[in-house]
Amino acid sequence: MDARVRELVKATIPVLKEHGVALTTYFYQRMFRGNPELTQLFNRSHNDSGKQPTALAMSVLAYAENIDDPSVLAPVITLIANKHASLGIRAEHYPVVGRHLLASIREVLGEAASDELIEAWGVAYGVLADVLIEAEGKLYTESANREGGWSGWRPFRIIDKVAESSEITSFYLAPTDGGPLPAFRPGQYTTLRVFVPEWGVTQPRQYTLSDAPGLPHFRISVKREDAIGATPAGRVSNLLHARYEKGDIIDLAPPFGDFWLHEDRATPVVLISGGVGITPMVSMLKHLIATAKARPVQFIHTCRNAEVLAFGARLHKAAADNPQLEVRIFHDAGPVAEFGVVGSLDLGTLALPADADYYLCGPDGFLMAHIARLHALGVESARIHAEVFSTGGVAV
Repeated sequence: MDARVRELVKATIPVLKEHGVALTTYFYQRMFRGNPELTQLFNRSHNDSGKQPTALAMSVLAYAENIDDPSVLAPVITLIANKHASLGIRAEHYPVVGRHLLASIREVLGEAASDELIEAWGVAYGVLADVLIEAEGKLYTESANREGGWSGWRPFRIIDKVAESSEITSFYLAPTDGGPLPAFRPGQYTTLRVFVPEWGVTQPRQYTLSDAPGLPHFRISVKREDAIGATPAGRVSNLLHARYEKGDIIDLAPPFGDFWLHEDRATPVVLISGGVGITPMVSMLKHLIATAKARPVQFIHTCRNAEVLAFGARLHKAAADNPQLEVRIFHDAGPVAEFGVVGSLDLGTLALPADADYYLCGPDGFLMAHIARLHALGVESARIHAEVFSTGGVAV
């Protein structure tokens, strides 16, 4: 990009800050009217709630603000590329998305969107699209060529369905073709797709692989999202809980994700999770017990009460069987706690190893609070690895 293009893009930063969400909301509405087949690639709940337009608006703003040196966005590019690959977004989708995005800029900004400005954003979008297409192409190639790997969707049979708590249920999944499964990094996720009758469209959802790698099956542990106030119940999670049983078939994408256990280290490990954020931690823990018994592990989890706690009995049995493992579970409120104590988690009250690698997963408020606490305790950023259960990637 030449200097003139960069200056024109940067000139839109004030508008993006003030009207970015309105622009991206309009963009999605326009794109789905013009290309309704693309609705199957997007989480409709996130679009209806505004999470997806907000995530895209933030991404577009970040790109404009860093247009002089987009390399600083490399971690975000990696995250988005993994999300896109898990959803099956391909190179041929980018021109369609770009056409609707540029048209939306022109239609929303009106006279302020000069031909020169639209042309500049077209150049900038093309550069970003090329970066993402290259990154996603590498992920697709790596996935298809590893032992047991594949590209696209693969049918899996539910071989078991186990209630883990009052709101979390595990689904054990084996490929119907009888072939092997690829190794994945503990912490990564798979994407499933199911048809949602109420909407008349197939919907994808990402769920962490909650078991250890190297098994003849995958396991996902799904929280049933109930309606809360104005927030409707989760369509796919409730569909899985209520209608999918042992023997049913579900399509899965290969494992992807940029949050995983670092196995090239001998450091102590501290796993910190909130709510359903426990799922990647269970995968990491099982793998550590099987492959790295010399690494001390602290497993710290917090949830609302004993009824919603998943894996409690198994976690405490693992601690009894493995002296290198310490399990601490905190219940925010409710009846007498099972496998834990009633009280809020305060990392400052725990004896945490200074040289550990810390892995955190949970809602964004949970992450912000506990990452800030770790920094206050002197833990450097390089030792903190985190994933939020939210809208992690957006199609651009």
